[in-house]
Amino acid sequence: MDAAAVRFLNAGAGAFPPFDRLMEAFASDYLVPVAGSLALLGLWLAGSHAERPLNQIATISAAAAIGVANAVTSIFNTMVDRPRPFTEIETLTLLFYKPTDPSFPSNSAAVGFALATAVFLRRRRLGAGLYALAFLWAFARVYGGVHYPTDVLAGAAIGVACGLAVWGAFRLLAFAPRFVLRALRRVYAA
Repeated sequence: MDAAAVRFLNAGAGAFPPFDRLMEAFASDYLVPVAGSLALLGLWLAGSHAERPLNQIATISAAAAIGVANAVTSIFNTMVDRPRPFTEIETLTLLFYKPTDPSFPSNSAAVGFALATAVFLRRRRLGAGLYALAFLWAFARVYGGVHYPTDVLAGAAIGVACGLAVWGAFRLLAFAPRFVLRALRRVYAA
C-alpha cells in the first residue's frame, strides 16, 4: 500500500515542471528549516514587555522539541533499516538527492511537526502556519520519492509527541526554561 501511494503521488512528477520546482523547494533541507528558524527568531523578539518572556520560553521549548525529535528518530533509524522508495521502486522520478540514511521514520516530518506543535501551544496562528509548512515538507518528500507515506506519518506522530512532551516538561519544571532565560539575559541575548 505504501509503494502504491508513492507511485500514485510521484506519477505527476515531470508532467508540470513548475510544480516539480515547487515540490523540490519544499522537499529541500533549506526552505522549511530556514522559514521555521525565522519564525522562531520572530517569536523570540515579539511581544510586549510582559509577553516576550513567554514567547521566549515557547522558542526554547520549540528548540528543545526539535532536539528531542531528532534524537528519537535517530534511535528509530538504528533499529529500523527501511530502504528509501527510490531504491525499491525503479519507475520513480526522483526530485531530490539520494539520502543514505533509513527512510523510517522521517526526520524532516518529526522536526517540522515538533516545531509546529511547540509553537502552536503558545501562538495558535503562527503554529498553524508552521503546521502547514511541516505538512508541505512531508508531502513534498513523498511526492519526490524520498519517503513512504508511513515514514512521514510516523515522523509527524513523533514530532507532535515530542512537542507535547517538552511543553509538558517545561510546564512541570517551570524553573528550567526560566533559568535558561535568566542566563541569556545576563549576556543580553534575551
